[in-house]
Amino acid sequence: MKLRYWLLAIGSWLTAPFFLLFRSPNSQQPIANSILAFVVMAALACGPSQPITDIRQWTDNYAYRITVDPMPPEALEPAIYKVVVRDRETNQPIENGEGRIFATSPDGANTDDGLAKGKEIGTYYARLYYVISGDWAIAIQFRRDSTQRLERADWVQTVLPSTKPGY
Repeated sequence: MKLRYWLLAIGSWLTAPFFLLFRSPNSQQPIANSILAFVVMAALACGPSQPITDIRQWTDNYAYRITVDPMPPEALEPAIYKVVVRDRETNQPIENGEGRIFATSPDGANTDDGLAKGKEIGTYYARLYYVISGDWAIAIQFRRDSTQRLERADWVQTVLPSTKPGY
């Protein structure tokens, strides 16, 4: 009997706003309705979530949001980098900038590409091709225009082994 009141108290407290939604006018089972409401709330709270895969970097004047497709990159497959550049102080997108992205493996393999302006304001694209897996030292250099100095941000990116047969 005490368990029933305990469940009723917890169920009513957790689901008070939803209790009236699930209670029929002729219902004599408030515990079942409270449990039903609690289960519905729990199911809604456990929806799918997407992991955050953005790489965020900052220099003196710029804030970068970098995404890679696929993430993490795979050896022997092109990796498309999308770089969104904003002014660090005003948070305004940087149009008509120029820059490059480049990477070096511990074994001395190199890859690089220039940043190509995208359709979105302040967005640039580059493609890197990793020849081996492992941890690569990656850097981006960017400037607003040719009269400004290049600013550099560095990070380490893990590249997965190729899933292609025979590699």
